[in-house]
Amino acid sequence: MEPLEGKMTKSPNLDLVSTKRRRIAELAGQAPAMAFMSLAHHIDINFLHAAYAMTRKDGAVGLDGQTAAEYAVGLEANLASLLDRFRSGQYKAPPVRRVHIPKGDGLKTRPIGIPTFEDKVLQRAVAMVLESVYEQDFQDSSFGFRPGRSAHQALRAIRAKGMVMHGGWVIDLDIQGFFDALDHRHLRSFMDQRVRDGVLRRAIDKWLKAGVMEEGRLSRSKFGTPQGGVVSPLLANVYLHHVLDVWFEKEVKPRLRGACFLVRYADDVVIFIQHEVDAQRVMDVLPKRLGRFGLTMHPEKSRLVRFRQPKPAWLSGHDDDDSKPSGTFDFLGFTHYWGETRKGGWAMKQKTAKDRLRRSLKSINGWCRDNRHQSIAFQHKMLVWKLRGHCAYYGITGNASSLTTFCFHVVHIWQKWLNRRSQKKSMPWRRFLRVLKRYPLPRMTAIHSCMLA
Repeated sequence: MEPLEGKMTKSPNLDLVSTKRRRIAELAGQAPAMAFMSLAHHIDINFLHAAYAMTRKDGAVGLDGQTAAEYAVGLEANLASLLDRFRSGQYKAPPVRRVHIPKGDGLKTRPIGIPTFEDKVLQRAVAMVLESVYEQDFQDSSFGFRPGRSAHQALRAIRAKGMVMHGGWVIDLDIQGFFDALDHRHLRSFMDQRVRDGVLRRAIDKWLKAGVMEEGRLSRSKFGTPQGGVVSPLLANVYLHHVLDVWFEKEVKPRLRGACFLVRYADDVVIFIQHEVDAQRVMDVLPKRLGRFGLTMHPEKSRLVRFRQPKPAWLSGHDDDDSKPSGTFDFLGFTHYWGETRKGGWAMKQKTAKDRLRRSLKSINGWCRDNRHQSIAFQHKMLVWKLRGHCAYYGITGNASSLTTFCFHVVHIWQKWLNRRSQKKSMPWRRFLRVLKRYPLPRMTAIHSCMLA
C-alpha cells in the first residue's frame, strides 16, 4: 500500500542513523588510508528523515520557490521519491539561485547560492555520511563548519597558542575568491583518496555541474562550489585539508627552526611563526603551493605582520621598538593585538574589528529608519534581540570597550529615528531618557571566555 500523503506509515528511527554514522566513523578511524567503495546504502528513509530534521525550515527558497512547509505536505512520499531518484541516479540537481550579501564593511558583497529545499535535504544527508569519514582525517587546526567546533574555539586557540609563543610573525592569508576558484579536478582527486562510492560521487558531481542562476541567466563552470550549499563547506574543508592543513603539518613544520601553528576557519587562515626568516620563507612559498591547485593569494589582503609580545621597557629601553606594541591583524571579525594588563604585563587581546562594528551599526541604523513608525514596545523588543545577538558573538572577555561603544551608538541611533517620526521633533533627549527608563536596553557583557577550557 502506498503511504498516505502528509502522513508517515511509521515513525523514523533516528537512533539507527546515529549508529550508522558511528560505525562509519569507527571504520574510518581504524583505516585512515582506506578508500570507501560503498557508503550510499547507509542513506535510507530514516537517514533522509534525520537530514530533513536538521535542515533549516526558515531559509530562503530556491529556484522552484518551494518552501519547507509546502515540502512537508506529503513528506513521506516526497522523501521516498527523493531516495529512489538518488539511488537510481535519476536525481537532477537544480541550479542554485544566486544572491549577494554585504561583506566586510558593507561596501562590497559576497555571492551566496541558495539551493531548493529538497536539494538541501539530500545535500545534508550526503554531508552527514561524508562528515563521518572526514572528521577522522581533519586536523585540529581546522575549525570552520565542523560538528562540535566554532569560531570562538578558533579564537581561543589563537590566543592560547599565541601567548605561549609570546607572539612572533603572523601570515594573514586571504585566498582570493576561493569558493569560485576551487578546481573540480583537484577536488575529485582528493576525494578519490577516501570516498569512491559511485552513487555519492555522482550526486556530488551533479551539484558541482548544476550551475548558477542569476538574473535569469544560467552559468556553469569547471571551477567553484556555490557558497550557501549545504555540502559546499564540507567540500571546501576537504580541499583545503589537502592543500594547506596536511601540507603545513607534514612539509612546513619540520623545516622551520622555531615554533609555529596554523588556524583555519573555512577559507580564513592565519599562520603564527616564531622567527622572521622562517615566516618569510613560508610567505614566499605559499603562492606556489596555492597556485599548484588553482588558488591565488589576495595581493592586498594577504600580508606578513610583526606580532611580537612587547618587552618590558626596563629590559629593552624606552625607545626600543621591542618595548612597543607591534602590528595587528583581523580574523573572524576580531582585531588581534597586544595590550597591557592590569598588572603591567602584556597579553594578546581581541576586540571587534572596525569594519564589523561599522557594518553592524549600519544595519541597526537602517532597521530603525525603516521601522520608526512601529510602536516603541515593538522597536524595543527587536533592538533587545539584535543587541543580544551581537553580544552572543562579540561578547568575549577583553572586548568590553567595543561592546560599550556599540551599545552607546545604538542608543543614539534609536533616539535619532524616534525623533524623526514626524515633521515635528517629537523625541528630545529629556523625553527619550524616560523612554529608556521604561524600555531599558540590555547590558553588553562578555559571555565567552577567551581562554581555552
